[in-house]
Amino acid sequence: QVQLVESGGGLVQPGGSLRLSCAASGFTLDSYSIGWFRQAPGKEREGVSCISASARVATYKESVKGRFTISKDNAKNTVYLQMNSLKPEDTAVYYCATVQTRDGCSLLGNSYDSWGQGTQVTVSS
Repeated sequence: QVQLVESGGGLVQPGGSLRLSCAASGFTLDSYSIGWFRQAPGKEREGVSCISASARVATYKESVKGRFTISKDNAKNTVYLQMNSLKPEDTAVYYCATVQTRDGCSLLGNSYDSWGQGTQVTVSS
């Protein structure tokens, strides 16, 4: 059974950093792409970053480019989202999602078929 568990969220001051983890079980990441999404209260879910099965392709939402970095550790079957220079507008519940795919990745939520439960990120002074 495909399962994703996010962790690493929390409260951080503006300008601070957090590293989110998405631990996968029931499958191996080398054949699956992973996307990170977020949803703030009253707003639609949006794609933040994604990484392909091969890790050769990584894509970022424009507003997080240069601040967020996605990576994967196949040995740990885990994908990470390093978030630096956090801003209050980054506050949201962050979700990871996965789909089996040859390569490439997407920031569109309907491209994925399995989702984690989410982790809260709050950026506030």
